[in-house]
Amino acid sequence: MVNQALDGDTTDADSHVLPASHVGFKDGVAIKTYINTTVSPKATLKFRGTVIGVDSAPAVASFSSRGPSLRSPGILKPDIIGPGVSVLAAWPDFVKNNTKISSKFTMISGTSMSCPHLAGIAALLKAAHPNWSPAAIKSAIMTTADQVSLNGNPIEDERGFRADIFAIGSGHVNPSKANDPGLVFDIEPDDYIPYLCGLGFTSQQVGIIVKKMVSCSKTIPQGQLNYPSFAMTLARGENKTYTRTVTNVGKAKSTYTISMQDIVVPKGIVVVVHNRTLKFTKMNQKLTYGLTFRRSSSMNINLPYGEGAMAWRSGKYFVRTPFAIKFV
Repeated sequence: MVNQALDGDTTDADSHVLPASHVGFKDGVAIKTYINTTVSPKATLKFRGTVIGVDSAPAVASFSSRGPSLRSPGILKPDIIGPGVSVLAAWPDFVKNNTKISSKFTMISGTSMSCPHLAGIAALLKAAHPNWSPAAIKSAIMTTADQVSLNGNPIEDERGFRADIFAIGSGHVNPSKANDPGLVFDIEPDDYIPYLCGLGFTSQQVGIIVKKMVSCSKTIPQGQLNYPSFAMTLARGENKTYTRTVTNVGKAKSTYTISMQDIVVPKGIVVVVHNRTLKFTKMNQKLTYGLTFRRSSSMNINLPYGEGAMAWRSGKYFVRTPFAIKFV
């Protein structure tokens, strides 16, 4: 079974009716070439069991949802990626409808697997930190995510290319790091109301969402929501300024700094961080910083999007927030 070009090298360990081998697009092309150029082509299926320790993992599957968000382009999507390909999972029915097989397990791919992985991680974080809000848990997962595979190289997509920000968002979930993120970007439930109003929903529509009476007399730009990432549109010579508030969940007395080496930006963009030092004296203390994204008025950028990231450092803590910029 051979992939089409669109699916690249993403393969599944499905339970087939007949003995089968599922190969990626490039391998499929090589096999077809061999068949068409050989008088008596031959093939052998060898069952060698599960292969572990593949250092190219993780990689983004072809079916993994890509950004940007069409409904709310000011919020970077996806947030995170997690395990979701060929995962051994509980199954309600007998595999192959064979009642002689007692095991009710099968290989599953897709949201059916990545969703329970991330939900389980969120549940573990909530158990470890009962006072954390859903936004704080999401922040911890996003700011501590990995951007490289086991071999230390950038995570790749199904084509073998470096996966861009609209494929991995903040990166691949790292549960151990998420349990101790240092800082979190928290959001109170009512903070979403001016954000939803800013998306164009009416007071009545927002009231249905939040289950109470609201007034859309106040709105905020999408990028001003206290989210652990940034997504914006910048025209030539345009500047945009945002603020973020972080909550200290690491060490009570700690100082976070950000240097030029901790800011990666595309060509033609300058990021100015106001308040480059954050000094905390107690747990759960909140501090606010600002940052301005500036696009050059003289440089011609011939790309639709650019991406980058910035990170606050304090001892073992590395609090990373990615950003995507649409050039218009």
